[in-house]
Amino acid sequence: MSIERIDPAGRASKIVVNRGTAGTVYLSGQVAEDPDADIQEQMRSTLARIDGLLERAGTNKDHLLCATIYLRDIDNHFAPMNEVWNDWVVDGHQPARACVEAHMARPALLVEISATAALP
Repeated sequence: MSIERIDPAGRASKIVVNRGTAGTVYLSGQVAEDPDADIQEQMRSTLARIDGLLERAGTNKDHLLCATIYLRDIDNHFAPMNEVWNDWVVDGHQPARACVEAHMARPALLVEISATAALP
């Protein structure tokens, strides 16, 4: 088994890649670049970051296995978050997904997503 840690810093790596027989990519929690944006823009920004990290690891969203979405306010943000998610996720390649309400690391953050993908 060959494990590669990309951009390790402090307590986490942005990406951990298992390049073994059944290669797997684990992304740390990703947040929007602009925490002052609304939920849909934060979601778009977060998903764009995920796209970039998956590409950097040698895979893409077609190979997502699972995603966990953390929302600061699930009652008010679940529906608009899903609008953006539904436009982004590839039909026929939907990952297993969980969505929970959580306290965020910074008060302005509305969404954080962690994901796992297979290597093609």
